[in-house]
Amino acid sequence: MTQRPPTQVIAMHGWAGDSRGWEPFAAAAAPLGWQWLTPDRGYGIQPARAAAWDTSLGAGLESGLGAGADAGAGGKPRRVVIAHSLGPHLLPAAVLAEADAVVLLASFGRFLPDGREGRRLETALGGMRQALASEDAAAMLSQFLAEAAAPQVLEQLPSTILDAPLSQRGRQQLLADLDLLASRRGLPEGLPPATPCLIVEAGADRIVVPEARALLRQERPEAQVLTYPEAGHSLLGTPLVRDVIAWIDAL
Repeated sequence: MTQRPPTQVIAMHGWAGDSRGWEPFAAAAAPLGWQWLTPDRGYGIQPARAAAWDTSLGAGLESGLGAGADAGAGGKPRRVVIAHSLGPHLLPAAVLAEADAVVLLASFGRFLPDGREGRRLETALGGMRQALASEDAAAMLSQFLAEAAAPQVLEQLPSTILDAPLSQRGRQQLLADLDLLASRRGLPEGLPPATPCLIVEAGADRIVVPEARALLRQERPEAQVLTYPEAGHSLLGTPLVRDVIAWIDAL
């Protein structure tokens, strides 16, 4: 049976997340021999790690040194981006430009839609900024994470950035990325429009409003859309790992 070229995945968490959330994905991908790369914004206990493709993998394969490469495929690894919520906006344009496929989990192009709903969210973001600059930061983040986990309970999140006291560096990065969240007016320009795309929607999402979800579908009308009607923003209690791995494997 013809072997497929190896797969390299960059998985980017969203606002107030961290790279530990990808551990179930990495475990499922390991038997397939996929290379799993998890950048981190450094909000919590995880150190900040920049996003970049591992070019040594491609170099080794092209010279015939890589294991498991398909000679008919030229040994070139396929590169896949998986990003949750704000995640695609946190990746460099150069990373996005080299992606062969992209998976957008509970994401958006524009977080603040026009109209009353957008104004409500803008006011909420203002309150979050104030909380991050005060002693109320941990309480605000706990409430945000609870809304992200809902309708499941916060305790079902396997890890959070509140597992340790919030550092000043973490606060500053959260504030900077909150401003980025408010300023987005579409998907990042670095993402090629023809890249195969899977949009995964959470039907009970309390963070990304239905209008923002609709705007994302309009930006990527050719994308395959997978919806979990009862799931919240963190997509807990769904067969997400199985479904995303299967979609990538079928590319």
